[in-house]
Amino acid sequence: MAPAGKPPARGLKQPSKSKKEGGRPASKHQDKTKHPSISSPKTGESVAKSALGSLQSLLNTFRNAFEERLASDVKPLLQQVKQHLYNRDFLEAFGRDDYLEAYAVRWSPSRALGYAQIFEDLQDRLLQRAPGTKDAVDSFRVVCLGGGAGAEIVGLAGFSHHLIEESNNGPISRMDVTAIDIANWSSVVTSLQAAITSPPPLSKYASAAAKEANKELLTPEAFHTRFLQQDVLSMDPEKLSVELRDATLVTIMFTLNELYTASMAKTQRFLLMLTETLAPGAQLLVVDSPGSYSTVTLNGAEKKYPMHWILDHTLLSTTQAPKWEKTLEDESRWFRLPEGLKYPIELENMRYQIHLYKRLPQAAAVP
Repeated sequence: MAPAGKPPARGLKQPSKSKKEGGRPASKHQDKTKHPSISSPKTGESVAKSALGSLQSLLNTFRNAFEERLASDVKPLLQQVKQHLYNRDFLEAFGRDDYLEAYAVRWSPSRALGYAQIFEDLQDRLLQRAPGTKDAVDSFRVVCLGGGAGAEIVGLAGFSHHLIEESNNGPISRMDVTAIDIANWSSVVTSLQAAITSPPPLSKYASAAAKEANKELLTPEAFHTRFLQQDVLSMDPEKLSVELRDATLVTIMFTLNELYTASMAKTQRFLLMLTETLAPGAQLLVVDSPGSYSTVTLNGAEKKYPMHWILDHTLLSTTQAPKWEKTLEDESRWFRLPEGLKYPIELENMRYQIHLYKRLPQAAAVP
């Protein structure tokens, strides 16, 4: 757990402090400027019923996983969590299971929908296949650094379900997701895994047809999650290497700037270790708040640089053979929620920057 007075770095998610709730920026304040993207976000009336149904199924995953929490009066818990975050007392904010559940039901659902759309937009790149093809990939292993609150897990479940729906059997036979986080999100992850891989609860009055049609989002054989409570900046390098070496995809979602804030030097070392550990073809997906800046000390003087500039400098600036290729960059993008979604807590749109890198093969040594 991060010490009091420091951000929930090394993986903990923290709602930004807005005038509305201390959470995500409210929809009514959003900039309507459109930004280029791989595929335009599906919003409003343009969303097909099937797409809307898929998003709703992800929201239902949270409702089914935390039914008792949502049925209770969760507002006092949310106020307590937000007050601890405002006071930067992260030991308290993420130190109780009921606080973690409250956080997960309030802030993770909106992000999970946005992440699912990101993965769907990037599917050909992530699967490393030609656009429009349906080549099989077999297993797909994802490591989510800072993924304990469940948004990445549910977003990946939605992505996996989309692939199955798109091509009947789906190009991925199995998706394994490992979430590494500093707080103990194990109960949250376990509840979400159960909700993803179990048929939704039905009323005892449900018809035989409804019971027959009631299916899990994904089978346990097709989707598996595990949680590891660790601080990635102080984790044993050998143990971390074991977790990362077989990863197809590593995600750092709304976490990298927290890592930089906690320790620039440790984060740089971590990224270099990540570079040396990941196999050729593995990809790194970084999503964070747009306009994020981090402080760098050079020759005793502090200067702020855009987060993505520091990341590029670490991964791409080299006098030797390049080790990464940057395949996507967008400094400001919106995911806007379509109308018609139902959830007991208000959902919010998501504005973000996105960067995708691909690990290159090591160049042969020159004799």
